[in-house]
Amino acid sequence: MRNYLLSIIMASAIVVGGCTQSGKSTPAADHTDKNSLSEAAPKKQEPVDSIAYNKKLAVLANGDTTGRWPVKHLAYPMKGAILPYKRIIAYYGNLYSKRMGVLGEYAPDTLWEMLRKEMKAWEAVDPSTPVIPAIHYIAVVAQGNPGKDGKYRMRMPAHQIDSALTIAKMGNAIVFLDIQVALSKLKDEVPLLEKYLKMSHVHLAIDPEFSMKDGSLPGKKIGTFDAEDVNYCSEYLADLVKQYNLPPKILIVHRFTQGMVTNYKQIKHHQEVQMVVNMDGWGAPYLKYDTYRQYIFREPVQFTGFKLFYKNDIKNPPHHMLTPPELINLKPKPIYIQYQ
Repeated sequence: MRNYLLSIIMASAIVVGGCTQSGKSTPAADHTDKNSLSEAAPKKQEPVDSIAYNKKLAVLANGDTTGRWPVKHLAYPMKGAILPYKRIIAYYGNLYSKRMGVLGEYAPDTLWEMLRKEMKAWEAVDPSTPVIPAIHYIAVVAQGNPGKDGKYRMRMPAHQIDSALTIAKMGNAIVFLDIQVALSKLKDEVPLLEKYLKMSHVHLAIDPEFSMKDGSLPGKKIGTFDAEDVNYCSEYLADLVKQYNLPPKILIVHRFTQGMVTNYKQIKHHQEVQMVVNMDGWGAPYLKYDTYRQYIFREPVQFTGFKLFYKNDIKNPPHHMLTPPELINLKPKPIYIQYQ
């Protein structure tokens, strides 16, 4: 993993983050009222059925005997939770750049043809877990230019985020808005997306790779988030869920090195938020397996994800992009699958 290359991706006149993927040289749902911004008084919600929930968690643990999985002593989520009942199959990227992922590379119709094909492959390998699609859009992008405020990140305009939501609507998909803070902070970026996060089908993702707490430029080294950063996001989302009577939110945290997430045992859990630590490295299968084992399996948070790269995973033949039959054997089984 330490031999992976860093890169900064040029997009028009800006230098965009999101595909440095440094170690990345190792990247149904019910939408009823999904656009509602109702501010009705909070009502008491009930947790999911504990027996059915525990059975699904045991299946995901996939026979793990270390005691790490499933994660113990967590409160049951509120009714309406997506995980672990459904597996999320997500397409990732930014509409400004063809090099940051499939979202910017293909026209929406083609994109959906490809995504539905991946969904069918996952349905075939695990018929007991229904799949739902997701559009994972980078809404705050680390870049090489400092910008007017010197934060080295670019906030996507509302019309671009709206376009991502429109693409999602084509396939009844949920949406993840991804944040690469660079030299900014989550508390300065997350609230600006509240208009969207109040929608029942919109969720949040944060990328430690581009969180440059020491003032380094994004892409020059791998950044980090602490449990305190993760807790800020989960608490923010939990408050939205309670205030607007929303179904539980999902929070994705990308990871492919030890230092990207610190003090994981101090991460707090809320019934209103489900957390996924997403293995976000690219490269040969054995490197990706090792990354998953070292940084995802050994430091359990709640649920796990796995990222696949159509191009970078096959850069060095005979390497190949891992397949659903291969990934379904992992301990634990990933419940969130992301394609870049």
